Amino acid sequence: MWSPEREAEAPTGGDPAGLLPPEWEEDEERMSFLFSAFKRSREVNSTDWDSKMGFWAPLVLSHSRRQGVVRLRLRDLQEAFQRKGSVPLGLATVLQDLLRRGELQRESDFMASVDSSWISWGVGVFLLKPLKWTLSNMLGDNKVPAEEVLVAVELLKEKAEEVYRLYQNSPLSSHPVVALSELSTLCANSCPDERTFYLVLLQLQKEKRVTVLEQNGEKIVKFARGPHAKVSPVNDVDVGVYQLMQSEQLLSRKVESLSQEAERCKEEARRACRAGKKQLALRSLKAKQRTEKRIEALHAKLDTVQGILDRIYASQTDQMVFNAYQAGVGALKLSMKDVTVEKAESLVDQIQELCDTQDEVSQTLAGGVTNGLDFDSEELEKELDILLQDTTKEPLDLPDTRRDRHFTNSVPNPRISDAELEAELEKLSLSEGGLVPSSKSRRRQLEPTLKPL
Repeated sequence: MWSPEREAEAPTGGDPAGLLPPEWEEDEERMSFLFSAFKRSREVNSTDWDSKMGFWAPLVLSHSRRQGVVRLRLRDLQEAFQRKGSVPLGLATVLQDLLRRGELQRESDFMASVDSSWISWGVGVFLLKPLKWTLSNMLGDNKVPAEEVLVAVELLKEKAEEVYRLYQNSPLSSHPVVALSELSTLCANSCPDERTFYLVLLQLQKEKRVTVLEQNGEKIVKFARGPHAKVSPVNDVDVGVYQLMQSEQLLSRKVESLSQEAERCKEEARRACRAGKKQLALRSLKAKQRTEKRIEALHAKLDTVQGILDRIYASQTDQMVFNAYQAGVGALKLSMKDVTVEKAESLVDQIQELCDTQDEVSQTLAGGVTNGLDFDSEELEKELDILLQDTTKEPLDLPDTRRDRHFTNSVPNPRISDAELEAELEKLSLSEGGLVPSSKSRRRQLEPTLKPL
């Protein structure tokens, strides 16, 4: 939480993000209880002890996660959790409990558990503590000083995983070796200060995913090839490739600088020519030509370095393919350890024998179902031809026209004039007398027109 760069930005109280529990502003009695000190021992009142610890311990860790920090101090937490001018009196006990459970770790203890010899300023910054802190630890006093830096173990692991993914998704991952300064620039947004960045590297080193080496006064970092692989020590090939990569970057920057200088000489020659200063223009052009020759020489060197790097990358790819082939051959040998040609032929013969036996059984069962009835296929075909011939000779099943004629002759088709229809309609629509022809009367009226078939 604390760092030299953020010392002035430390909160003076309250929660700027507004993410404190609801009872923080609503329940005065509850907050008064939570802000009071713990009893000397949990055995005095385990219920009150567990209630306070269950409130403050998760809040301390969640506050650090929201702040994006992995380092915290008692003094900073007291300032962050001020409420109406009051400071929580039990935060030191909360930190002691988190230390006991392993969720927090003293920064000095964490540094001692990892090889941090590559941190040149580690003695003065990480390991040096006031004498009273050292004596208190030696005497068994577990009190947490207000200025001592603690590390949130789980948050540090999460931050280390974030940095590792950031590297894997960046152009720097083209080679496992990278300059520490370049990696620090890449992680500027993830690690708020230099100390957090170094702690993250130490965590990755503890997980055997990176190793750090100082080469010619410059620190370099080597990453593991895969997310689940262990990093190998930095060898001469890694150092050589790193030096070639640095040379490539240096030559590229030099070419860019000389290109700008050549363009500047060209502009000076143009201005001198416009001003009528021919000699000055000629000198500028000569300077431009000399610069361009230097650029050509640097381009040749740059092409050579890039060609070497391409060959190295290709050889690494070939090695990976070779390793994959070798692993595949080993797996194939292992899987076919008990398989021979003789065994395969014997297996095929057994399968063929079983298939033949199955066919015989099927034919036997099919013959038994006929109950002794044997049909001649030629006779069946002849009988089928006879049936087809008889079918073609049968007359078509057409409707009986005589019956139709009888029906048409027996049922007259009465012709009704318009006058008769109008009269019938007047009978149906009579409403003055309230008489409406019933269905029976209508049938009697229509009966003369119908005759039985």
